[in-house]
Amino acid sequence: MLNIEHLSVEYYRRGKTIPAVRDVSLTLAPGETLGLVGESGSGKSTLALAILRLIAPNEGRITCGKIIFGESNLLCLKDSAMRQIRGRDISMIFQDPFTALNPVMRVRDQMAEVLEAHGIRPPVAADVGSDPLVNSLRQVQLDPERVLEAYPHLLSGGQRQRVLIAMSLLTRPKLLLADEPTTALDVLVQKDILDLLFRLQRELGMAMLFISHNLGLVANYTQRIAVMKEGRLVEEGETQTLFRQPRDSYTKELIEALPAMTRGIR
Repeated sequence: MLNIEHLSVEYYRRGKTIPAVRDVSLTLAPGETLGLVGESGSGKSTLALAILRLIAPNEGRITCGKIIFGESNLLCLKDSAMRQIRGRDISMIFQDPFTALNPVMRVRDQMAEVLEAHGIRPPVAADVGSDPLVNSLRQVQLDPERVLEAYPHLLSGGQRQRVLIAMSLLTRPKLLLADEPTTALDVLVQKDILDLLFRLQRELGMAMLFISHNLGLVANYTQRIAVMKEGRLVEEGETQTLFRQPRDSYTKELIEALPAMTRGIR
């Protein structure tokens, strides 16, 4: 489904170029979950933004490589064609649910925008039974009657995260990019949201790139793991194999940094 070949990305800072992703190659099969781990600043989020071509031109650029999605190289598509894929075939859950949502728009209007952007007619208010907004919020165990009319600041962090998940799944995407989807949430809410997210993934048959700095967390939910450091891919392999026989010294350090009770999680 996704084939990234020799991708490199750089940012502009004070008249200099700073490499953020360096010659990264990855593949992701339909329905598969790939964990992408590494310390802050290792290039994980930049890789996800590059897939969706969301690197702002005044901040950086993709210098080389290919991103093959299906039969298309996303880097060669016109902006209009990319807009049709972004949010429909490929969705993304961003790190911070508060900044990812518009503070002056009700949840209903923000969710409806996703449908309108892809030519899907917004639901008629009276047609509750087939309302995709209602159904999507129910999928993530939220009360549509209350949440649809709410502004983001009236919701808790966990509720805002569930709204983002509901929005990302509205169009039934083939690929979901989950960038630290439970950052700053407490442990119990984190587990609930992750269990929910991966249950929905199985039900919809999506492929997922699950980005996290927490190797122990990723181990519970992925089939394969890729490890990044300083913009480079240092190791990739099946989750169980990588935990039992890590090849790279950095991967070994990440595993050794886990609490003892977490290392045997697989």
